[in-house]
Amino acid sequence: MIFVKADELKIGMRIAKPIYNKSGVMLYERDSKLTAQGIVSIQNFGLIGVYVLEAAEPLPPMSEEDIEFERFQAMAVFSIKDILDAVGRHKEPEQLYQFANQIIKKYGTLHHKINFIQNLRSAEDYVYKHSLNTAILCALISKRMNLEFKRQLDIVVAAILHDIGTLLIPVELRKKPVLARNEEEQKKINTYYMAAYQMFARDGSLDAGVKQILSLILQKVYHVGGKSEGLVDQQEPEVEILRTAAIFDQLTAMNYQEEPASDVAALRFLLNEENGYMPETVDALIQSINILEPGVCVELTNGERGLVVHAGAVNVLEPFVLLFRDNQIYNLGDEEIAGQMQIKDIMKTMDNRHVMDPELLAQYAGEVVHIGERREKKNY
Repeated sequence: MIFVKADELKIGMRIAKPIYNKSGVMLYERDSKLTAQGIVSIQNFGLIGVYVLEAAEPLPPMSEEDIEFERFQAMAVFSIKDILDAVGRHKEPEQLYQFANQIIKKYGTLHHKINFIQNLRSAEDYVYKHSLNTAILCALISKRMNLEFKRQLDIVVAAILHDIGTLLIPVELRKKPVLARNEEEQKKINTYYMAAYQMFARDGSLDAGVKQILSLILQKVYHVGGKSEGLVDQQEPEVEILRTAAIFDQLTAMNYQEEPASDVAALRFLLNEENGYMPETVDALIQSINILEPGVCVELTNGERGLVVHAGAVNVLEPFVLLFRDNQIYNLGDEEIAGQMQIKDIMKTMDNRHVMDPELLAQYAGEVVHIGERREKKNY
């Protein structure tokens, strides 16, 4: 499965993930071959691109839960857009708490892991999709950490609202890569986050718990605002859950600026003590979503490639792997094996064929000789 930008799609490519409209109706199902009309439709939807299957790649399996997850994402992003746009216009979002309850009902009550399927984002819809996925992750993590319903609701509502400052930034400035922004532009961006801080502080419709979480998040992530009264410990679980969920989604999402990190790379970032994420929260994330489950193809540090056949019992990064080279299974949780090979990353493509440049190939190819003709010898 590979990502192809909308303007690089070609007739005959097979769609790897279904495409839905705002009502959750499937417009294009998986394994559909793109037509000229289909390509135009995808471009008109405003999608930055789609995932397509490689030429020899079979259609990967998807459970009913996976299909429903993608359908919910497609529908819910329109609901969250209405909510955030209302907040941006300083109007009370009527559906905010109802929508948060819907997320908790679907994902904040589960007792099993889910496949957290990422969605594609443009500059225009990035904030809506980021806020939605962050809220879903917060519901999952808070359930694993056994937070009571009131605290769970506060954190999901805060997750929906936490990135409103980015939404206030003009789209053209939002599109500009961070390293390309000058000092004046960065100062301008900071004013929008300060505006969001002040907006939440004055909002009388928000619960006090939600306002406290948002206040601390804006301080820790965007470095705006003042001291929050009543909250001395900034390592409060709600804040850390939201911070962990937000960065995991940000790292793994396909957006308009950069290629996404794999779940493995994002997890390593969170597990690195220098980055300051609470181990308990990261562990709750690991217990909420499938990472390196059976069927995932991986690259190893010794240059080998293999297939995960059993998840790691203690450490999610130490599964049992079937090597393609010798068809043997290796337990990466074994100290001796771990000294020889470890998980480097998830394989980005299953297609090992080399792409040949026709023009370069022509320089080394001989002349076409028809049957019965005599080929003259050339000196090279």
